[in-house]
Amino acid sequence: MSSDMVVLKNVVKRFGNIVASNGINMNVRRNEFFSILGPSGSGKTTLLRIIAGLERPDKGRVIINEDDVTNIPPYKRSIGMVFQNLALFPHMTVYNNIAYGLRLRNLTEDEIGFKVKESLRLMRMSPEVFANRKPSHLSGGQKQRVAIARALVTQPAVLLLDEPLGALDLKIRQHMMLELKRIQRTVGTTFIYVTHDQGEALVMSDRIAIMHEGKIEQVGSPREVYEKPRTKFVANFIGEANFFEGVMREGFVETNFGKIKVKEEIPASRKVIVSLRPERIRIGNAAVGSENMFKVKIIDLIYRGDTLIVIASLEGIEIKISVPAIHPEVMRLERDKDTWIGWNSGDEAGIFELED
Repeated sequence: MSSDMVVLKNVVKRFGNIVASNGINMNVRRNEFFSILGPSGSGKTTLLRIIAGLERPDKGRVIINEDDVTNIPPYKRSIGMVFQNLALFPHMTVYNNIAYGLRLRNLTEDEIGFKVKESLRLMRMSPEVFANRKPSHLSGGQKQRVAIARALVTQPAVLLLDEPLGALDLKIRQHMMLELKRIQRTVGTTFIYVTHDQGEALVMSDRIAIMHEGKIEQVGSPREVYEKPRTKFVANFIGEANFFEGVMREGFVETNFGKIKVKEEIPASRKVIVSLRPERIRIGNAAVGSENMFKVKIIDLIYRGDTLIVIASLEGIEIKISVPAIHPEVMRLERDKDTWIGWNSGDEAGIFELED
């Protein structure tokens, strides 16, 4: 048996002059929480709809559980779907919403009752309390759980989720991220999750595919795509990054504000961009002794509870530094004051060649 549950081979989908999927090759492993992440218009929802069978690719193949389903309708693909609007039946009780798919499969009422109650317990919703409620009497988080229960109760090989947390308040959304991760690990079903929210993808995913303009820029674990982005787009889209342009020399990048020592090997004389995460930058006395040290002027200080964001200027370039709020240097930092920043070679998130 293949380790891959879903495989896309050279998938192309056009809508007029717009190429939503431009030769996509992607594999999703069995029992994996896989996220497709990208900005609006990147093609991520189109890709999910192609996997679901709601859109047919102009070219390429879709394989689910080792079967070529490219020309197979959605109801024969062993998939479940959870949409952003949830699409619960408002006139049905929670019990009947979850039971709907089971009744289409002609299960007995005893079998249906057992599966519905087990699904509710998996969602941490007491059947005695919630089974007879209508969706209008549920909170946003509870509706979300019912929609997931309805999709999972038929035991699909793959569960597709299209930005299902987008309408929830921040606190509920943060809680549901952890709940979705718990549910996926409990049932072992392959989850494919579409989102534009990098926080959701980083928290829940085993692997993430980052999409941009119909192409996949990078696939990797949350740590891989954050710490070792392969393109400037990924570095900018996942988390935050500072970018410094310069020319590659032997062991350093020459910029208009000085030399940056780096570890990556790129041929000399190439124009490059160095990306550096805000949390990798040391500040004040902590910067002393760093391989790369520069004097900056503090423009602004932004307090975020657990962290302090320092906005500084280096020869007209704006730099963002993130330090813990309990950092010993915090009390010494003031707007319009000079300070030192520093980092070592190897701290950079990546170096990307500029096209001529």
